[in-house]
Amino acid sequence: MTEPLLRRLHARGERLTVGALPWVAPVYRAMPQVAEVIEFPFAHGGLQWQGRRAMAASLRGRFDAAYVCPNSLKSALIPWWAGIPKRVGYSGESRLLLLNQRLPNPPRGERPPMVALYSALSGEEGIEADRPQLELDAGARAAALQALGLSEQGYYVAAPGAEYGPAKRWPASHFAKLAAQLPLPVVLLGSGKEADLCAEIAAQALALGGQPCLNLSGRTSLDQALAVIACARAMVSNDSGLMHVAAAFATPQVAVFGSSSPLHTPPLSDRAQVVWLKNDASYQPPLDCAPCFARECPLGHTRCLADITPERVRTLLE
Repeated sequence: MTEPLLRRLHARGERLTVGALPWVAPVYRAMPQVAEVIEFPFAHGGLQWQGRRAMAASLRGRFDAAYVCPNSLKSALIPWWAGIPKRVGYSGESRLLLLNQRLPNPPRGERPPMVALYSALSGEEGIEADRPQLELDAGARAAALQALGLSEQGYYVAAPGAEYGPAKRWPASHFAKLAAQLPLPVVLLGSGKEADLCAEIAAQALALGGQPCLNLSGRTSLDQALAVIACARAMVSNDSGLMHVAAAFATPQVAVFGSSSPLHTPPLSDRAQVVWLKNDASYQPPLDCAPCFARECPLGHTRCLADITPERVRTLLE
C-alpha cells in the first residue's frame, strides 16, 4: 500500500532506499522504482534502542529526506538519530521532535483508504486515484513455479489466514468447500503459523471429493509466494497482506471482508471483487455491528463471515 507513494517520489526524481523488516523486504524488491532495500534486523515489539542507534549511525549522511509510513514512535527514531534533514510523517505517539514535517493524523473513523493515507506524505494532489503495482522478472516467476511444480494459470490460490485475528478469517470449512468445487487445484498460502489451518482445509476439501490441495503454508519464501500469486488463475483471501499483493499484480481475486472495512483497506484493482455483507442490502438482519475492527467477534457469532457462502464466492471466481 506504500507503493504509489514511492512511485510518486521516484517520478519527481528522488532516488529511493527503503528500510524494511526482512519479512516484507521482497515486496519492495518487486517495485522497480526502489533502488535499494535495507533490511532492518529488528524483532516485533520493543524499541531495541541499541540496534536502532547502530543502524542510524550507519545511515548518517546518506539521505536528504525520510518518509516515515508507520505511526509508531520507534519507526521515527532511525531518521532522527541519522540526522536526516527532512523527516516527513503523521503526528502520533509522541513524535513531535522526531519529525519536522508532520501531517495531522485523521481520527480513526475518518481515515481515508491506506493507499491515499500513505500517498499524502508526498505532498501532492490527486492521491485518490493511486493504485499499487508490483512487477516480477519473468525468469524469476518461471523459476519459482518450476521449483514448486506449478504451471502458470493452472491453479487457484487461497490465502485463508489473517494475522490480525479470527474476526477477519472466513471459516476453514467454507474454504474447504470452495476448494472442492473448483475445476483446478488449489494452492494454499500463508505463514508457518497458518500451517495447521491450511492442513485442515486441505483434508476437508479432499474428504468432500475435491482435488488434492497443495499446502505451501510456511514452506515458501515471500519471493516464491509473490510468484505463485502473480501466476494464478485467481485468488480468494481474507483482508490480508496477500490480498493487496494480488491486487498489485492485477490477479483476478475475491476478497472476503468481515470485521474490517473495504472502505479503509480495499484491494485496489479492476480485477478484484469484494464480498462484505455490511453493504449488502439483501442481507437480513443488517449487520449493525460491522465493521467492529475487533480481533475476535464481540458478539460470538461472526455472522459477517460465516454467512458468506462458498457458492457465492465460487460464482465470483468463475
